[in-house]
Amino acid sequence: QVQLVESGGGLVQPGGSLRLSCAASGIMLSRCAMGWYRQAPGKQRELVATITRVGNSNYVDSVKGRFTISRDNAKNTVYLQMNTLKPEDTAVYYCNAGREGVYYWGQGTQVTVSS
Repeated sequence: QVQLVESGGGLVQPGGSLRLSCAASGIMLSRCAMGWYRQAPGKQRELVATITRVGNSNYVDSVKGRFTISRDNAKNTVYLQMNTLKPEDTAVYYCNAGREGVYYWGQGTQVTVSS
């Protein structure tokens, strides 16, 4: 059974930082393309960042230069380092693992950016 468990969310002031983690069981993330998505209240889920099996990353324009996606295959974990957070980054963040056309989702972790 595949499980993705996100952690690291919370309440942070504008300009602050958080690091989200996505730990996997039942699947080797080294064999997967990984992504972080987010969904704000009343909005559609959007892709934030992706990283390929070989470590190539891409970001949505709104987070470029502020967020960094990385992976630690030894720990079977993917991270999203979020710096200079803005109120508009407030959302539930989900990780996604894709392999051979099959996709898995975590349960999400809430990130709230507010003073």
